[in-house]
Amino acid sequence: MSTDGQETLAQIDFLLKQISENNTVPRNIRRCAEEALADLENDENSSAVKASNAISRLEDVSIDPNCPVHVRTQIYRIVSLLETIKD
Repeated sequence: MSTDGQETLAQIDFLLKQISENNTVPRNIRRCAEEALADLENDENSSAVKASNAISRLEDVSIDPNCPVHVRTQIYRIVSLLETIKD
C-alpha cells in the first residue's frame, strides 16, 4: 500500500478510536465504530472489501436518530476517506 494509503488508514483508525472511546457517544454507535475498526484490521479480505464492510456499518449507524451531530459529521468524514481506498 502506498504512503498516502497508510496515512489515510492511520487517520481513519484515529477517528474511529476517538468515537469508540468517547463516553458521551451512545453505546451502539461506539460498538459500531469498534466493529468497523475490526473490519479494517481483518487480514482475510482485500483493502477494498474491508473498506466496503466498514462503510456499510458506518452508513447504517449514521442515520440513527440518537447519533449526535458532531459524531455524524465525523462518520461522514470517515466514510469519505474509506471511499478513496482501492485494492
